[in-house]
Amino acid sequence: MALGGNPIFNGKSFRGATQAQPVPQAPYGAPYGQAPYGQQAYGQQGWSTQSQGMTDEQLRQMYNQPSAGPADTGRMTFDDVIMKTAACLGAVLVGAAITLTVGLPLASMLMIVGALGGFVLALVNTFKKQPSPALILAYAALEGLFLGGLTRILDTQYPGVGLQAVIGTLSVFAVTLVLFKSGKVRATPRAMRFFMIAIIGYAVFSLINMVLVWTGAVQTPFGLRTSVEIFGIPLGVFIGLLAIGLAAFSLIMDFTSIEAGVRSGAPQRFSWTAAFGLTVTLVWLYVEIIRLLAILRGDD
Repeated sequence: MALGGNPIFNGKSFRGATQAQPVPQAPYGAPYGQAPYGQQAYGQQGWSTQSQGMTDEQLRQMYNQPSAGPADTGRMTFDDVIMKTAACLGAVLVGAAITLTVGLPLASMLMIVGALGGFVLALVNTFKKQPSPALILAYAALEGLFLGGLTRILDTQYPGVGLQAVIGTLSVFAVTLVLFKSGKVRATPRAMRFFMIAIIGYAVFSLINMVLVWTGAVQTPFGLRTSVEIFGIPLGVFIGLLAIGLAAFSLIMDFTSIEAGVRSGAPQRFSWTAAFGLTVTLVWLYVEIIRLLAILRGDD
C-alpha cells in the first residue's frame, strides 16, 4: 500500500516503521522475550519455561490471560493517533485564542511570527528522524497564532467568515473520513500520480502569485486569484476549489499511511508523526477554505 503524499509520512523513519514486522502476541503481562521468574517467555523459538517449579494451575492461569495487544507491546494504535491529534489541535486552539483576543495590530504581528515559526518547525519535524512531542506541539501552537491572526483580519472585513471556515473544515474532514472508512475512496497509484501533478502545478501558481503580490505587480490582496476572472468568476474560486480537493485527498492519503502504520506494528512513538501529519493537512485545508470564502464574499 502506497504511503501518502504528505512528506511527513514519506520520511525514512516513518517508512521504516511501517515496514516493521508485527510482534508475536504473548499472554498479557508477558512482553516479547521477557517474563517474570517462574513464568514462560515468548522468543523466536516459541515458549520456554524459565522455571521447572510451575504447577498445572499456574500454567492454566497463565494461558487463560488475554493476549497482549498493540498498546501492551509498544505499538502504534488508532487510539494513540486520535489522542495525540487532539493534543495538537488543542495547541492550535490555544494559539488561535491568543491572537483572537488581542488587538488587531498585535494579532497581525503574532500572525507573522506564527507563520514563520510554524514553517521552520514544520521543516524540522518533517526531516527529524525521531518524532519530538515538544516540537510537534510547538509547531501546532505557532500555527494557531497564524490561523488566529488570519481569521481575525479576514473576519474583520467579512464578518462570520471564520466560523464558516471552521465548519467547512470539520465537514470536509468528516466526509473524507467516512468515505475512506467505507472504502469508496482510496489512494490508488493512479490517483497519487494525478495528485502529484496537480500539487506541483498549484505550488508553482502560488509561488508566482506570491512574487507578483510582493513586488506590487498585482495590487489586489489575493493577487491573480481576484485580479483575473473567467466568465465573470474570480480565478481564485477555481483555484480554491482545486486546492480544497487536493487537501481532502491528502487526508485520504494520511489515513492510508496511518492505517498502514498500525497494521504493520509501527512503534508507538510514531503516533506523534501521524498526528503531526494530520495537523499539517488540516491547517492547509482551513487556510484554503477561509481564503475561498473571503474571495466569494469580496465578489458580492
